[in-house]
Amino acid sequence: MSTLPVGLLIESLVALLLVVTIGYCVVLNKRLKRLRADEEALRATISELITASEIAERAILGLKATAGEADRTLGQRLVDAERLSQELAAHVSRGNTVLERITQITEAARTVQQHAAAPAPVSHAPAAPVAEPAPARPAAMRASDIRSAAMEATARLELFRKRAAEQAA
Repeated sequence: MSTLPVGLLIESLVALLLVVTIGYCVVLNKRLKRLRADEEALRATISELITASEIAERAILGLKATAGEADRTLGQRLVDAERLSQELAAHVSRGNTVLERITQITEAARTVQQHAAAPAPVSHAPAAPVAEPAPARPAAMRASDIRSAAMEATARLELFRKRAAEQAA
């Protein structure tokens, strides 16, 4: 009889360890199920991230294409503006030349007119009153006003060119 209680005691201990092992297996099974569920959610999240990154890459390529097109368009517009600016400068220069010629012609005509209006021989007949023209600004002053306005416009145009060049850089 002495062997029976020791054997029974060992078998009871083995049975108890089996119950603990089964309980631990149940706990591990629950954890594995949760891990698998989290794995599916993680895979879905990774899939969404991949899709979002592909969309972002396509958007970046589109933005690069748009920026390149805008750069080409802006470059062309700057070239056109530069050409027009040079044409305007040439026109202003020619206008200044024409204005100087007109001023010279006007001054020459005034000189001739003043010599023609020199005192005529005195006649005994009463002269009709001659209306004096209102004193006008000298032609040279008008020409200089126009010249200064043209120079101011040219300076503004140069400032515009510099700003456009800075923005392009």
